[in-house]
Amino acid sequence: MLIKSAIKTIPLAAAMTAALMFGAAAHAQTAAATTAASPTRAEVKMETADFLKTHRWDDDMSLWVMKSGVDAPAGVKPRAEVKAERDAFLRANKWQNDSSTWVPIKTGPRDLGTMTRAQLAAETKQFLATHTFDEVKGAYVEKAPRKMK
Repeated sequence: MLIKSAIKTIPLAAAMTAALMFGAAAHAQTAAATTAASPTRAEVKMETADFLKTHRWDDDMSLWVMKSGVDAPAGVKPRAEVKAERDAFLRANKWQNDSSTWVPIKTGPRDLGTMTRAQLAAETKQFLATHTFDEVKGAYVEKAPRKMK
């Protein structure tokens, strides 16, 4: 009788031991990774102070905007330059709904000023759906196409 009950409890004891061993190892890895990556309180306070020196909260737009007279951080393109790159792409390409691709315009760049606001908004929306601004390269890059199911 005693042997039968001992044999029944072996799988339970083995499962509990395995759970404790693997659970402790997983927890130790997670805890070590988060503590190594998290900034100190002093670093966070310093970053916050630096940010508040260069930005202010705009109640009308409900977002942080750069204070007037403050230069953008080194390596960051001005908004006007980024918009100019986008507009240059829109002048040279046209979105084709039937093929879901951007097609180069063969007759030369088009004048965006002749387009209606709705047309320009639709093309800009499609551009932002298919492209993203890469901060490292400092230019718009095409997003990877979505995989069909």
